[in-house]
Order: sequence, then C-alpha cells, then structure tokens
Amino acid sequence: MKTLFTCIIGLGLIFPITAQITDVQKLDEVVVVATNYKYFNQVDSKQESIPVKMLEAKVATYNLKDSPYYQDDYVLYYINFFIPEGSILAAYDRDGNIVRTIERFKDIRLPNAVILSLAKQYPNWAISKDVYLVSFKENKGVDKKYKIRLTNKGKRIWVKTDENGKFL
Repeated sequence: MKTLFTCIIGLGLIFPITAQITDVQKLDEVVVVATNYKYFNQVDSKQESIPVKMLEAKVATYNLKDSPYYQDDYVLYYINFFIPEGSILAAYDRDGNIVRTIERFKDIRLPNAVILSLAKQYPNWAISKDVYLVSFKENKGVDKKYKIRLTNKGKRIWVKTDENGKFL
C-alpha cells in the first residue's frame, strides 16, 4: 500500500513537469496602422454607452481594402454597420480613410451632463425614449445631438440637447 501511494505521488509530480515542455515557435510580425485615428479621437467620449463605443471602434478599424466591395475604380465607398441599438453609415475614400459618417442610436444611456440638465429644466418628467445622432465630417469635425422624449401625466414633449446638456 505504501509503495502504491508513493508511485501515485511520483506520477503526480512527473506528469505536470512533462506537460510544461513546449516547442518555441516564431510568430509573424504584426504591423499596427492608425488610419482613422482622427475619427476615433473626435467621436470618442468617456460618457458614451458601450454599444456606441463598440460600433464606432468597429467603423474605425474596418479594413476597406480587404472588403469584397473594394475596387480601385471608385472614389467613395459607403459601408453600413448595424447593431440592435443603432447603425452607422460610413463613407470611406479609396485609401480606407473615413470621410464622413452618419450615426443613429436608440435608447442608449445618456451622459450625466444631459441627465442633470433635463432634471433641472424639467423636474418630475420621465425619459421615455431617446435618440443619439452623430454626424462626422473630416473637415468640420463631429456634431453630437440627443433627441429625448419626456413624459409627465400623459403629456409628451420632445427636447433636443447637445452632449453637454445645452438645449437646442
């Protein structure tokens, strides 16, 4: 019994040691290119919800030249990106740079500045629906707007704000 117990312990120590031996493999070189950093830096915000950030990152990292739609003949390429919360229509030039986008998201988490502004201006009103609209143009920058439907005792109103909570 003592011998069997010693053999089991010995095997238990030997097998993990032999499992750690691995072959060294050389990996391919990776080249990182930031083609759409201007777009990503301008639309990125600390307060945006996760689905918005996720889709904007997908748009910024999309490789147009690997796309089945790519041909060197066209000047602009329009690519749609969809998730259940919203969509982005992006226009790329033939080099894969984002020229402009139109973004629309429904019922996302609003920034704190917008929520505080609404609470101050419209106390006792509840947010029943919101739409987040973003327009990016390479030369003009980014324009962010929120259209918010408020309800109170059967009444409904639509309010527009910018990302800082300023009413439009």
